[in-house]
Amino acid sequence: MVSKLEDFSLENAFSLKGKVAIVTGANQGLGMAYAVAFAKAGADLFIPHFTDDISETKRLIEEIGRKVVFLQGDLSNQSYIDEVVQCCMREYGRIDILVNNAGVGIFGDFIDYPDSTWQKVMDINLNAVYYLSHRVVKEMVKQKSGKIINIASALAFTADKNCPPYTTSKHAIVGLTKVFANEAGQYNIQTNAIAPGFLETEMTKGFLEDKTYYNKIVERIPVGRWGKEYDLMGTAVFLASNASNYINGWTINVDGGFTTTI
Repeated sequence: MVSKLEDFSLENAFSLKGKVAIVTGANQGLGMAYAVAFAKAGADLFIPHFTDDISETKRLIEEIGRKVVFLQGDLSNQSYIDEVVQCCMREYGRIDILVNNAGVGIFGDFIDYPDSTWQKVMDINLNAVYYLSHRVVKEMVKQKSGKIINIASALAFTADKNCPPYTTSKHAIVGLTKVFANEAGQYNIQTNAIAPGFLETEMTKGFLEDKTYYNKIVERIPVGRWGKEYDLMGTAVFLASNASNYINGWTINVDGGFTTTI
C-alpha cells in the first residue's frame, strides 16, 4: 500500500503484471476489448465462452505475449460455473480479477413476452453473475485481495421498451455490486461496475442501420456520438488495478453523458 505521496507511480498504480483475470464472454465484442486491455496491462487471461470462435481473441492476446486459456460452456449451468473456477485455479493457481461481461438481450412485446425467455435472460445476466462471483470470492478471500467488475448498462438507470428482463437484470446488477462490495470489502476485495451506453458493435448493427433511431440516440448523447469498444478499455483497467483500491460498490457510467440528459 502506498503511504507517501512520493511512493506513487503510474506503473505500479495501473499495472496488472502477475495478475490473472477471468473475463466471461471475451471471445467477442466488449469482452474481447476488456481482455485485450488487461493483457496489454500485463495480465494473463482465463475466458469462459459460449460461442465457438476463439481465434481473434487468442491471436490478439498471444501477440501481446500473454497467456490465455479458454473453456466453453453455458453460464446458466452451475456445474460449468464450478468448472470455470476449478480450471482457472488449476491453470494459474489464483484469480485476481473477475469481469462478469457475458450477457444476453432478447427483445419482444411486453404483453406477450414469454416467461421462458424472461428466465433465460435473468439466468445469464443476473443469476450467473451472482453464482460465479460468489465462488470466485471464496478464492479471493484466501488471497486477501481481488477485483470484481460487473457490466451493467445505461439501462440500469432508465428503461426502454420491449426488453423487460434485460432492463430489470441490469438494474439488479447495480444492487448486486453494492452487496458484494459490502460483504467482501473487509477481505480487500473491491466490487464495482461499468455501465456502457450506446456502442457501435456487431451486436448493435441493426440499430446502427436504422438512421432514425441512431440519430435519435446521438441527439441525447452530449458527446455527440455512439461509443466504441475502445472507450471502455481504460475504465476496465482502472477498476482492475491498484489505482481503484479505495473505490468499492460504485457504478461508472461510460456513456458519453447519455444518462445525464432527459
